[in-house]
Amino acid sequence: MSKITAIINQKGGTGKTTTALNLGYALSEEGKEVLLIDFDPQASLTAALGCNVDNKTNIQTLMALAIEEKEMMEEEKYILNIKENLDLIPCSLDLAGIEMSLVNVMSRELVLKSVVENIKKDYDYILIDCSPSLGMLTINALAACNSVIIPVTPEYLSAKGLGLLVNNINRIKKRINPGIEIDGILITMLNQRTNLSKEMVKALNESVDFIKDKYNLDIKVFKSKIPISVRTGEAILNKKSIIEYAPKNKVAKAYEDFAKEWSNW
Repeated sequence: MSKITAIINQKGGTGKTTTALNLGYALSEEGKEVLLIDFDPQASLTAALGCNVDNKTNIQTLMALAIEEKEMMEEEKYILNIKENLDLIPCSLDLAGIEMSLVNVMSRELVLKSVVENIKKDYDYILIDCSPSLGMLTINALAACNSVIIPVTPEYLSAKGLGLLVNNINRIKKRINPGIEIDGILITMLNQRTNLSKEMVKALNESVDFIKDKYNLDIKVFKSKIPISVRTGEAILNKKSIIEYAPKNKVAKAYEDFAKEWSNW
């Protein structure tokens, strides 16, 4: 059975794309069949993997076909193989137009789910890299998945917005997708040498405890924490995961540890 996971935070710059890329890479190295879906109109994941999708089929095309209730095309026309066990459905800026189109569509929250239903049998894990918003695209991702990972940076604004995000996920769970679960919160870009980061991690844990009580949810903060490193940005510039680009780097090791922690959760 495929596990479909949305990597989500309405705040930008929390490491969603980096997490999708490196978690997917780590799982594929363990022999798991992994599909990445770039579901952010900024197409950062597609760019990070060095894919040029000009005039090519991408997630926007598939969403448009589903909206018009047309037959889905062959998988080889829209799934790109990145490496052994790792595939990608790319994205382009055109996806932003789909959000406008969804306004008048019947069952508009379930369009992505209808796309994923056609392909999930081929994968152990499907990771959806979401846009930094709580708009209709993100609602589609939450309706299509069965679990959520929330990357959070150790800073005040990131912790402050966590309650709003969890509340929205809880509403989706009640109204649209009762099978959705929050797997946990992943702390990213952590500088363990600064007192500020230590204080913010403490504040974040306190926020999670408050949210757990308020919404009666069992939310965990993953033991694995992703440190900050300039090598992460270098890897993206070189169109590689940090695990491939600098396998001995502390971020590479952290993502490998996280992949094991999360997949065994």
